Amino acid sequence: MIEIRGSGIASALGSWRQEPGPLTQALAAAIRDAVVDGRIPVGTRLPSERALATALQVSRGTVVTTLAALRDTGWLRTHHGSGSDVRLPPEITERTAPWSVDHGDGLDFTRAVPAAPHAAYLEASRRAVERSAALLMDSAEPDAGLPRLRELLADRYTRDGLPTRPDQILVTSGTRAAFTLLADHLHDRTRPVLVESPTYHGALAVLRRRRARLAASPVTADGWDPDHLAHTIRTVRPGLAYLTPDFHNPTGALMPAAQRDQVAELAARNGMTVIADETLRDLDLRNPPEPVPHLTGKAVVAVGSLGKLVWGGLRVGWLRTDAARIRELLHDPLQARLSPPPLEQLIACEILADPQDLLRDRRDRLRAQRDHLAALLEGSGGWSFTLPPGGLCLWLRLHGTTATALATRAARQGLKLSPGPTFSADRTLTHYLRLPYTATPETLTRAVAVLTGLETTRR
Repeated sequence: MIEIRGSGIASALGSWRQEPGPLTQALAAAIRDAVVDGRIPVGTRLPSERALATALQVSRGTVVTTLAALRDTGWLRTHHGSGSDVRLPPEITERTAPWSVDHGDGLDFTRAVPAAPHAAYLEASRRAVERSAALLMDSAEPDAGLPRLRELLADRYTRDGLPTRPDQILVTSGTRAAFTLLADHLHDRTRPVLVESPTYHGALAVLRRRRARLAASPVTADGWDPDHLAHTIRTVRPGLAYLTPDFHNPTGALMPAAQRDQVAELAARNGMTVIADETLRDLDLRNPPEPVPHLTGKAVVAVGSLGKLVWGGLRVGWLRTDAARIRELLHDPLQARLSPPPLEQLIACEILADPQDLLRDRRDRLRAQRDHLAALLEGSGGWSFTLPPGGLCLWLRLHGTTATALATRAARQGLKLSPGPTFSADRTLTHYLRLPYTATPETLTRAVAVLTGLETTRR
């Protein structure tokens, strides 16, 4: 238990008296902000009421009223005879939306990312620390990853119908790290890189930094155009392809099994390596979820991470390929820089050992938020969309305005959005908008109210 003295809490709260309104409200808000910012750690034991009143130069009655309000809203837990300790209320710990989405400057809908599963993550972290003693005896130099983590990941693939050995897994510090390493290792500057349009903007940034020539093939919420994709591969002859077959970002499309076989065959026949991004694979929002085949083949490398299922702060990803390529990648100087810390790998082991409860909760919450957002958007003439079977966002087709123009107007109302050109290799898709449903229902309602107001004003 962490204890804080009166002088320490006065310093942590700063100039809270300058805030407008009653002292009790200002003091409660200051304590809440200090907890969220980390200036007062969760679990801290507060000084007695008398000591707080003295340190903050307020009456004891003000302190009593403030602490009662914090207790009633879940920010404090009081033990009779032993004071109060700081905690986070369920409204924070049981939400899928990052706190910054709706508690910063306006509403930030530019990132399709979840918050951590609070209790499960803390428990996994505790167990990981308890099991870290053996790691501390060794150098922990970057390598292919902790043996236990590679085993767990290989078992996941094998259970999904893709037999995999641990030596076919390389652990990285996230999906983008895996993609960066593969791009560095596989990119042939004499041949273009095939990407989807739209596609993940982080992958575009990696490829543009390498000045790769990009060839785009369209994807809509209804899926991939098989003829266009095949024609592009045969005529442009890209050496590398980046595809997201599982609940595609940002359209949410799911590639059919027959088309996966076609892509693998085309890749092998045309000397093209496919990097299949499986980051969103676990977020199947169909009820019940259905088996999804992997995009497989000798020319296919799979990449994934725990960033969307668990939390972006857990920088653990991986790539799956043949063992010979894993050995080659270990000699790439970039690999050591893209390897995650051992403790984070231990946390990942704890989560992956039994992820079913976490997975079920994530799916249920995201499904409810997706359906809530879709219901709010339906019936407007300003846009149209297809309900995605999984993933984290809706892909809106705007009518009568461009996404950039709408995003500019929305920003003036405090709503930050990501227009379609952000996800395009050639800056097209000007009438599309990505709208994540990772926020709480209340925040989604506020965001759609802004969009609806802008649409009404435009007309």
